[in-house]
Amino acid sequence: MSEFSGKVALVTGGAKGQGRNHALALAEAGARVGIVDVCRQFDSCAPMGTEEDLRTTEAMLKERGAECFAMVGDTRSSSDMRRFVDTARERWGSVDVFVANAGVAAFGPVAEMTDDMWDDVVGANLTGVATSIRAVVPVMKEQRSGRIIATSSSVAREGGPNNANYAASKWGVIGFVKSLAIELAPLGVTVNALAPMSVSTDMCHNDKTYRLFRPDLADPTEDDVRDTFASLNPMRVPWLELEDVTAGLHYLASESGRYVTGASLDIAGGWNAYHSA
Repeated sequence: MSEFSGKVALVTGGAKGQGRNHALALAEAGARVGIVDVCRQFDSCAPMGTEEDLRTTEAMLKERGAECFAMVGDTRSSSDMRRFVDTARERWGSVDVFVANAGVAAFGPVAEMTDDMWDDVVGANLTGVATSIRAVVPVMKEQRSGRIIATSSSVAREGGPNNANYAASKWGVIGFVKSLAIELAPLGVTVNALAPMSVSTDMCHNDKTYRLFRPDLADPTEDDVRDTFASLNPMRVPWLELEDVTAGLHYLASESGRYVTGASLDIAGGWNAYHSA
């Protein structure tokens, strides 16, 4: 498949998880791909990508024959994000698809939430998304074309215990996407969000999250939490696989999605049916 042949795609949070899968799929579809990741662990958060993970993704891209580059950078830093976008433009002349995927999670009740838990999650998931997208907007405005896709979440419009910082940050992403979509629509640039439920990544599969879902057990396993996760949506799916989310990304980034903008695409086993709208 070469639907994105000659296109340039940039992915934040590309070291592993959804970001890695998005980058590989875009490369397999013919795109030239740049990835960036902060490559350090925030103490308050679920496991994050490392520089070794980033280099592994870069090697996987090269194995697929893709023109690519990888860099360490913080999505909350305007200078890092300008450097990321400028590198792609200097190498390849344009940026056609920008995936603001980087995000973190630090779960816990509000009464026990530390400043770091709030600042790290809102900083990465909302400020980081906005800062990274702000770096690419001037390029796409000049081109009068482009696709911007940000990662939100099903929990954004639903809320949930132990999730206030995460839900607030992902709600903010939807508001940012809708506002920017209106600004850029006359220029032929689309801006959308993906809103998946839990995805089978380290953000979901870790001891702390398992204990939150099964506080009745001292050391719960994946099998112990499966039914609890599945109870959150009417299709009774515990979590998505990476390719489920990437399929949504592919649609929004492709020619098929050329008239879709300001949307939040639910990929959630029907969880979104519980929303008021």
